Amino acid sequence: MLLVSDPIFGEVELTGSATELARLAGAVAQGEGFVSSVSATVPDGETLVGVEVREAPGPGVLIHLDSQRQILVISGDPVARALFADNLDAMTTAMAAEDGGGHRHIDHFPGHPYLVEGSMPLVVGIPGGGPLTR
Repeated sequence: MLLVSDPIFGEVELTGSATELARLAGAVAQGEGFVSSVSATVPDGETLVGVEVREAPGPGVLIHLDSQRQILVISGDPVARALFADNLDAMTTAMAAEDGGGHRHIDHFPGHPYLVEGSMPLVVGIPGGGPLTR
């Protein structure tokens, strides 16, 4: 998995295989875990070390960047995390079925079913498509 913080657009680009994204969805559902990222040189951003998932009182999920530790933090209550994990699984399945992969945007908006205001936008992508392996 590759995580790149994009300072221009204020979002994080998360690109991984179907297996890596399924592992992230599992950690989100459980409310704990760390999914590491590969290190890479990117032209207009900074690679992050990984994603840390934490349980937190709700309501909702907060996605934020811990720039000091260079990690993306996903925290929230069990109900909201379960919705987010289900969404990640559905997106991963859809992108894996697409010829050539694809990407999806996860952004907060008023009335969002699980993200709280102040959550960092994510662009989740899967290169190449292919079967989902768990």
